[in-house]
Amino acid sequence: MDREGRLLSLREQGSEQSTSGVQIRCLPKDGHCIHHKVTPFVITLPKGMYRIKSKYVPMYAKRMGQLPPYLFARIDEMKAGKIRDGVDVIDLGVGDPDLPTPRHIVESLCEAAQHVENHHYPSYAGMPQYRSAVADWYKTRFGVSLDPGKEVLALMGSKDGITHIGEAFVDPGDYVLAPSPGYPGYYTGTLFSEGRVHEMPLTRENNFIPVLSDIPKEVLKTAKLMFINYPNNPTAAVATTDFYREVVDFAGENNITVVSDNPYSEIAYDGYRAPSFLEVKGAMEVGVEMHSLSKTYNMTGWRIGMAVGNADILSGLGRVKTNVDSGVFNAVQHAAITALSGPQDCVREACAVYQERRDILVKGLNELGYNVPAPKATFYVWMQVEDCMKFSAMMLDKAGIVVTPGLGFGRWGEGYVRFALTRPKERIIEALGRMRGLPA
Repeated sequence: MDREGRLLSLREQGSEQSTSGVQIRCLPKDGHCIHHKVTPFVITLPKGMYRIKSKYVPMYAKRMGQLPPYLFARIDEMKAGKIRDGVDVIDLGVGDPDLPTPRHIVESLCEAAQHVENHHYPSYAGMPQYRSAVADWYKTRFGVSLDPGKEVLALMGSKDGITHIGEAFVDPGDYVLAPSPGYPGYYTGTLFSEGRVHEMPLTRENNFIPVLSDIPKEVLKTAKLMFINYPNNPTAAVATTDFYREVVDFAGENNITVVSDNPYSEIAYDGYRAPSFLEVKGAMEVGVEMHSLSKTYNMTGWRIGMAVGNADILSGLGRVKTNVDSGVFNAVQHAAITALSGPQDCVREACAVYQERRDILVKGLNELGYNVPAPKATFYVWMQVEDCMKFSAMMLDKAGIVVTPGLGFGRWGEGYVRFALTRPKERIIEALGRMRGLPA
């Protein structure tokens, strides 16, 4: 049998038994060898010909067994089951903005897509115009000066940079310091680079800021990367520049590369303005920052972001990316330029929508007996419960509401669930109504 399953005339050349099946070496009449690993197998011999029926079993790499199930995919499955049962599900789980991408950005994409020069392979590092727009935005927004040619790299969303940077800096067995609870990409990226994750606990007692002095010295000896993420997903906590200064000193003392994950900086309320890690003196010497247009401009599906900061670190990430992808579609980069350099009223309007939703949800949850502070940033609400998995299951089963259990973000997420403010206020009000009568 060939690769397409066509029957061939064969003469047996021998077989070898193994615990996983039978390795059969066959020689077709035309003299070409083929090899089949068959498990299980059936052989019939009609008129001198072998007919092999097999069940192919993929032989995955061992690392695949270490991958945790992607929580959001599992939640989608459970949600789909409820919908099939006729339940009107209110999804307050995954953080995907329901607001549309602003019209002027969409129009910019449509215009750029008309031009033939944008139909070819893009630059690996990103169009010079896009990198310049990113540098200008960072200067205007954070006061950070960047060389567009060396200190800005285009990404297919910040997840692209987060999950690939370990391949440039982490050797097998090295440690990566990652917050727990934290974005799952910190863990999977480390796994694929064959490193080990050391979880930095984020606890309410410490305002969901890691205590760097608690990291064991044995871990620090082989620690290569540190991920930090503020405004934080999933806790919605924010960090001060004092903490960033502590991180700079800590990284310098221990020769650790810092990766600041900052995609929620523009989703902020009550006059709060989130800082960039790179604002702090010395940050450019030890780290980079990943940012994205996904949340700021409701562009999660567009896959466009940026890594900025230390040129040598970006060079390493860039070398990995040139071997695993072919860059961001130029028309998308043109639209991103329009977003970054155009009017920012759309961002303020989106924040006003999220703030109204936040106020409704936080007020309603507190009235139901929970103790929920109003977050200053992100579009998440982090709520303490007794058992996150049981609570999430109860919410879906009894009320048709999806919330994300904190354990999906690491073991220090136990005892919390995350609500996303990515549904209209009417649905949030309805969800609160359904929660009345449920055990707190």
